[in-house]
Amino acid sequence: MSKEKRSKPGKWSAKYGNLVVGFSCLISTISSWGENWILTVLLGLGAFICGTIGIFDLKHNMND
Repeated sequence: MSKEKRSKPGKWSAKYGNLVVGFSCLISTISSWGENWILTVLLGLGAFICGTIGIFDLKHNMND
């Protein structure tokens, strides 16, 4: 069996990708606040869910 080697951007994306998506959803939520409430709620939920997944993934990667 051969070990699969990843590039640095691939490793970074696997480690921090969810946090970046969550942060971008948060920024979009703040910028669209008050204009379209449905979009604001969906982006807020996306920021919460992706941020939570990203934090737990980061904790899991630190323990390995």
